[in-house]
Amino acid sequence: MSLTQRILIAMGLGIGLGAILQWLALPQDHIVMSGLLNGVIDGGGKIFVSLLKMLVVPLVFVSLVCGAASLGDSGAVGRLGGKTIGLYLLTTGLAVSLAMLIALTTDPGLSSADLKEEGVTESFQPKQAPSVKDTLLNIVPSNPIAAMADGQMLQVILFALLLGLALSKAGDSGTRLRSIFADLNEVMMRLITMIIALTPVGVFCLMTQLGATLGLAEIAKVGMYFVTLVFALLIHGTVVYPTLLKSFAGLSPRVFLAKMREPLLVAFSTSSSGATLPVTLRTVEYKLGVSNNVASFAVPLGATINMDGTAIMQGVATVFIAQFYGIDLTVSALLTVVLTATLASIGTAAVPGVGLITLTLVLDQVGLPVEGIALIIGVDRLLDMLRTAVNVTGDAAVATIVASSEGQLDRDVFVSEQSPSQQPA
Repeated sequence: MSLTQRILIAMGLGIGLGAILQWLALPQDHIVMSGLLNGVIDGGGKIFVSLLKMLVVPLVFVSLVCGAASLGDSGAVGRLGGKTIGLYLLTTGLAVSLAMLIALTTDPGLSSADLKEEGVTESFQPKQAPSVKDTLLNIVPSNPIAAMADGQMLQVILFALLLGLALSKAGDSGTRLRSIFADLNEVMMRLITMIIALTPVGVFCLMTQLGATLGLAEIAKVGMYFVTLVFALLIHGTVVYPTLLKSFAGLSPRVFLAKMREPLLVAFSTSSSGATLPVTLRTVEYKLGVSNNVASFAVPLGATINMDGTAIMQGVATVFIAQFYGIDLTVSALLTVVLTATLASIGTAAVPGVGLITLTLVLDQVGLPVEGIALIIGVDRLLDMLRTAVNVTGDAAVATIVASSEGQLDRDVFVSEQSPSQQPA
């Protein structure tokens, strides 16, 4: 069986086992719950995610140094960066606009009025949003080694970009070091292949945990919000991205989505664009045919700042909360939501819990009570899985479009069943 088939089977078995454990309603001190679910299975899932995250910083650093060093020779770094960031902003703006249009059509907040009697909005305490100054300062590393240790990806990206440019200007010394980084990049790709082979086991553990804790009652309370958000995410992932890909690069959306299966399954299972980054980068480079120069820049940057799935959540959640409290949103308020959510996707990229923080910013801008976020927290875990899958699709789509515009896309690899240079899974 292919890796995709094994992952799908693992997901089905995990959800099934988790649902059985939830149905049995065993006490937490029972050997099955404490030893199996909360012990072996929970530990296995966390180990798998940690293995993926282990690769992120060294992979991004090494790959981006290689890409920046090559781009520095041709002077294409500025043009490539402008195209990439511009496309990320465009897709985010489209995402939040689409989300609000769908939400205003379905009116998700009008069906959850009974939640007001439960007082669920009183316990939420929003996190403090960072200032613009702090956000900008957080992009520049004062200590690049500490930035790597802390996983501050924007800082790592900036340092790797500057180092790569320096290597391209350093003559023979730079050439010798570039060859070392190229070898390290090949080794990292081999390490990714080894860890990806464990994906079915990791996915099984993560899905079992999800199945055992999934709150169907919570979903029922905000059912229309849940359905609206899922629909908006699916439309953006399967219609908007493929349309952009076809319009800007003339590529087949069907081939693109088919080759994105593995990253999408890992993203759905881990709910982390960062943890999925090694799989995404491997797929973009070896299956979609994007050159390392473009892939090593666009994909890590997208995993850090591209939050189309979160922007969609913000659009739907804003309309939901406004309708829940009976507040009418004016045209200017709707435009403010689009602008704030789009800019916040980059401005708060390095802050933990970015989804709720940016939603707090959006609600503040249009005068809605931030306590309303408590209404949707109960179902956010499952929706976060879908949002991450959409984010990863956007990263790959933008990287492919930019590579096509720069003449750095191998179209033979894109249309082929398997790239000749692809490392076996």
